[in-house]
Amino acid sequence: MTDTPTAGAAPPAPDAAPGARPRAGRVLRYLGGRLLTAAVSLAAVMVTSFFLFRILPGDPVAAMTEGREVSVEQMEALRREFGLDQPLWRQFLDYCAGMLRLDLGVSYEFHRPVAELVAERIGPTVLLAGTGTLIAAALGLVLGTRAAWRRGSLGDRVNSSVALLLWSVPSFWLGLLLIVVLASGTGWLPGLFPTSGMMSADTAGGLDTAIDVAHHMVLPVATMVAVVYAQYLMIMRSSVLDEMGSDYLTTARAKGLRDDLVLRRHAVPNALLPTVTLIFLNLGRVFGGVILIETVFAWPGLGSLFYSGLKVPDLPLVQALFVIFASAVIIMNLLADLVYPLLDPRVRT
Repeated sequence: MTDTPTAGAAPPAPDAAPGARPRAGRVLRYLGGRLLTAAVSLAAVMVTSFFLFRILPGDPVAAMTEGREVSVEQMEALRREFGLDQPLWRQFLDYCAGMLRLDLGVSYEFHRPVAELVAERIGPTVLLAGTGTLIAAALGLVLGTRAAWRRGSLGDRVNSSVALLLWSVPSFWLGLLLIVVLASGTGWLPGLFPTSGMMSADTAGGLDTAIDVAHHMVLPVATMVAVVYAQYLMIMRSSVLDEMGSDYLTTARAKGLRDDLVLRRHAVPNALLPTVTLIFLNLGRVFGGVILIETVFAWPGLGSLFYSGLKVPDLPLVQALFVIFASAVIIMNLLADLVYPLLDPRVRT
């Protein structure tokens, strides 16, 4: 005999959707694992940055007092001022405590807080490296897509060969070559572009300043794009080639879609997924700048500041910049791991 439900009684609450809790648990484990990996990587970077620069040859105090008449007592006073007279373990503990407080220390060479120096130089670095990264990504993705879609053609062979050739060229050598050819007084087009700096000293301001900065950016940006765009081209070419044999492209063609529509609407969106990590990693490198390019063109960014600190060595400065450079890449890699499941349903399952 079965019970008859009472009139007006609320129906029993439905059970939770099967798999909802396991899926939420998987998401939390995924997020927790990525965050833990990033935290461990950041801790490893902090430790590495301290000991790595301690093994560099040279004495910071001796380098800063070179060519001056300085007594032994004065040099010992400088070592006490910089904390270099402390045992290594004590220096390490002070360094870790400062990093946890976001205190980057005081530069030996510039006698200013490292945070102030970073704040002054990060704008030019983001401008230069960010512009170069965006142009290189756009150029590489477009040329890589076209090269794969016309695999084996003359355009494919030329694009791939030129990209690999430029990718193998050292950036500092290419920068010096562009200076000789386009900027020096003895090149094919002498004086066409400035050889160094971010702007001219006699710039009036406003629109003239923007034009002058863009003029100074041409050679360093061209050097960066020439060396970097091949990464995007080769990865995008390989990704599109992997997609070309897929059934959904055959179905799209069978429906009568033109090749351009098949490429733009179906092949490219799926082929872009493997490039997400590369794009995020290169965005992380934007904050690190391009050390060799900034040094060659005397660009006032973090890269040239890092090179200047290495020559002393200015330990607080190079340690802080090393942590900033590596942390930017780690954080962008973490964001790529978090965004990738949103773009590819296969990762979520």
